[in-house]
Amino acid sequence: MRPVYRPDRSAEPSRILVHRSARTRRLVIDGTFASLWRLDRIATGSVWDALAAPLLVLPPARRRSVLMLGLGAGSAARVVRAIAPRARIVGVELDARVVDAARRHFALDAVGVEVVQDDAARFLARERGRFDLVIEDIFVGRGRRLHKPAWLPEPGLALAARRLAPGGILVCNAIDEARAASRVLAGLLPHRVVLRYADFDNSVLVASTRPLDARGLRAAIAADPVLGGALGRVALRTLGAPGPPPRQRGRLEYPGKRPRSGRAQRGEAERSSSRRAAARQPTAPQPPRQRDRPK
Repeated sequence: MRPVYRPDRSAEPSRILVHRSARTRRLVIDGTFASLWRLDRIATGSVWDALAAPLLVLPPARRRSVLMLGLGAGSAARVVRAIAPRARIVGVELDARVVDAARRHFALDAVGVEVVQDDAARFLARERGRFDLVIEDIFVGRGRRLHKPAWLPEPGLALAARRLAPGGILVCNAIDEARAASRVLAGLLPHRVVLRYADFDNSVLVASTRPLDARGLRAAIAADPVLGGALGRVALRTLGAPGPPPRQRGRLEYPGKRPRSGRAQRGEAERSSSRRAAARQPTAPQPPRQRDRPK
């Protein structure tokens, strides 16, 4: 697909790109595949579905307010809106050019998000509101060098947890920092689950004071009309005390058919091979990893 949007920035004119096709819109930032909108359905079939899925654990009356740190073009926000049509959604995005692209090409205003164009750390430092769901989806860097900013996971996740309403849910999208983020969450909230989407490096960590386990979340996903058929390739695991990374330990719960162990091993080898190939081609779009960059 040929990029149809290129912001007017003479220093780095290709940093933010929007690719359009008959059925999709894709936002690419610094070579990283950052947002996806499928025009023919709500679910993305990718990591953004996993970010929104924990909202299903809450009863409908408790799906009143959602805070999204790292809004991007609103991929996860669109799924949240479908699950909770009346919820107040606040989205924090640092880059005004990303917000502009989201409004012009991803119909962000139609999703009904209160957009806050600011640094997420500054926002958390001053915000006093409480939310039923907080999604932390912030990365800095380029391509395979993508990582969390210095304030995440500590003290950022603690600041985010303070914005939870009683019984609320905190979601963290992590890649290389998944182990550290899991340890931080273990010290903040007692009930935790991890979701991993096949063929992606992301670990979606979910934590709450509310009783929470992989089996219950899997059942909630399966029963949902929006995501019921979209997360068959997502593995879920209940987390206990801090330990090895999610992929190395514990039983995985799948909303759909569970792959055989041989297939899982082959898939892991393919992902490792794909990652090495991607490292040799740093300009190619990478798996979804939402962005937030310091000014």
